[in-house]
Amino acid sequence: MDITEALGTFKTLIAIPFPEGVSISFFGVPITAFTINESVLVSWVVMGILIIASVLLTRNLQAVPRGPQVILEALIGFLDSFSRERFGKRSQVYGPYIGTIFLFLFLANSIPMISPLAIGVLHGEPPFTIKPPTRDINVTAAFAVMTILIVLIGGLRAKGIRGWCKQLCSPTPMMLPFNLLEYVIRPLSLCLRLFGNILGGFIIMLLVEGALPIPVVIPAFLSLYFDVFDGLIQAVVFTFLTSLFVAEAVAEEHTG
Repeated sequence: MDITEALGTFKTLIAIPFPEGVSISFFGVPITAFTINESVLVSWVVMGILIIASVLLTRNLQAVPRGPQVILEALIGFLDSFSRERFGKRSQVYGPYIGTIFLFLFLANSIPMISPLAIGVLHGEPPFTIKPPTRDINVTAAFAVMTILIVLIGGLRAKGIRGWCKQLCSPTPMMLPFNLLEYVIRPLSLCLRLFGNILGGFIIMLLVEGALPIPVVIPAFLSLYFDVFDGLIQAVVFTFLTSLFVAEAVAEEHTG
């Protein structure tokens, strides 16, 4: 069985029906099957890669860093400095979240790069088969919802209910509906910006793949741009805007 048949078999198995006689409902809606779609599956792969990498990079740490440990400590130092500048005393609370979403989004946006190696080169199938999970609006919406929940909860913890309500009425009470509307506009903009850019790059690569015979270097070069460079930019933009929104919500906790 080659990798194509194995993937087909796995996709069939991940739609798991419940045994006969078992009745399960959620808010009165019966559940007959639990289906795992491709975006969830690739997201699990991304999480697995990050977990394995974190374990490998953090074992046998030395007092005097050498090799990969030097790069790892430099990145952690940058994240710590970035978080302290924006979140002040709360940097240890929000910094790890900022770093985690950046790593996940960058790897998720760039994961199509491994398609030519994992599938195309070894088995002769078209490249770019592995699709980025961030091309699925459900994935980007989930990240946007998490961000706005952290903004909301962080603001309440930092300023209390009275201070948070006062901020909603700033600078005048007439701004209350507009300030409340931001809690809808911000996650919507985060979700659609990431989704639109990643989906657009993915569609362009599909069009290149379906074009007339062209030199191999052209799709490889375009893949390097859309999968790596553009994926990095979108991860940076999403992360930066998230940190900006959170920093604004916990502004009273800044230490300067």
